[in-house]
Amino acid sequence: MMRFTRGYVLVGMALVLSVLFASCAPEGLRKPSRAPLVIFPPPPDTTRIQFLTSISRSTDITGKRSRFMEYVLGKQPEEEIVKPYGLAISSGKLYICDPGLGGMEIIDLAERSFRRFLPGGRGLLKKPINCAVDKRGFLYVADAARREVVVFNSALEYVTAIGGAELQKPTDVMVVGDTIWIADIQGHRIRVYSATTFTPLFAFPDLPPKTPGFLYQPTNLYVIDDRVYVSDFGDFRVKIYTTGGEFLRAVGSFGRRPGQFVRPKGIAVDREYHLYVVDAGFENVQIFDDQGRILMFFGGSYKGPGGMWLPAKVALDYQNLRYFEHFVDPEFKLKYLIFVTNQYGPDKINVYGFVEPKHLSLR
Repeated sequence: MMRFTRGYVLVGMALVLSVLFASCAPEGLRKPSRAPLVIFPPPPDTTRIQFLTSISRSTDITGKRSRFMEYVLGKQPEEEIVKPYGLAISSGKLYICDPGLGGMEIIDLAERSFRRFLPGGRGLLKKPINCAVDKRGFLYVADAARREVVVFNSALEYVTAIGGAELQKPTDVMVVGDTIWIADIQGHRIRVYSATTFTPLFAFPDLPPKTPGFLYQPTNLYVIDDRVYVSDFGDFRVKIYTTGGEFLRAVGSFGRRPGQFVRPKGIAVDREYHLYVVDAGFENVQIFDDQGRILMFFGGSYKGPGGMWLPAKVALDYQNLRYFEHFVDPEFKLKYLIFVTNQYGPDKINVYGFVEPKHLSLR
């Protein structure tokens, strides 16, 4: 009888302690002791980017149990991010497309939770490449193997799949207002659909090969205001169009000098219209001004924290700074976050901060 009672006491103590530990846990992710300061560009140039941390497994978010808690509750399961490509950020959550998993990981920063999303039935994912979340919380997943964009509602229930004869192989998707923008790598076009009826609206460019503005292999896209930026992997450039489909200009060319590309992939644009371009060949991210002039790059082949290993996607975030501010060096002010996915290596999701020392700006 005594042993039976002690068992209940131990479990009760464990529950109390777990509540106490959870209530005392910091709002942000845990910061490793003696973490090295990794900044770009290196001194004596003014620092613009600081590497903050990386996320590679569930315990990077949830934290690890103490030995006592493991004794009482058992060993904590740990799930790895396998081979991430796309990444979307919405309402404090990270949605990670993981073609190595054949599904997704969803991280809730506020709840400090990590879960895998492996839908079945009509929502089955085969090779999720990129994703987006709209204002309703609907999740759109560009699945290259299904050759469709699979849509789930805010409860992650299957809604529909966008595809058909007109969509050959989607590799990226973005939702802006009531429109869905899809990069069709084999169709050589950007295809635009209604987000209310999921029906096609128009596609562009309608140009022959070797014509300025023709898309050889559009892999990633980014829409901001009245501009559409497209990463053309097959032409080593980022091409810029109006939202009506008119070609405006291109950024970059083939080569190994700063401002050129070898394997351009993910792209993003900040609020000052600086263009971020992932290059899987250089294993870095280059930043251009609003006129397409190279400003700097960061990352580089992996040699330690802050490096990249076959990077694929870059995503910017202005909303969740509080979860990462404790990683920022005291001399810097954090303006926004930069997430970069790595398909290989120990650090699968790199988190950087665009920082502002002494109130300087990039311009």
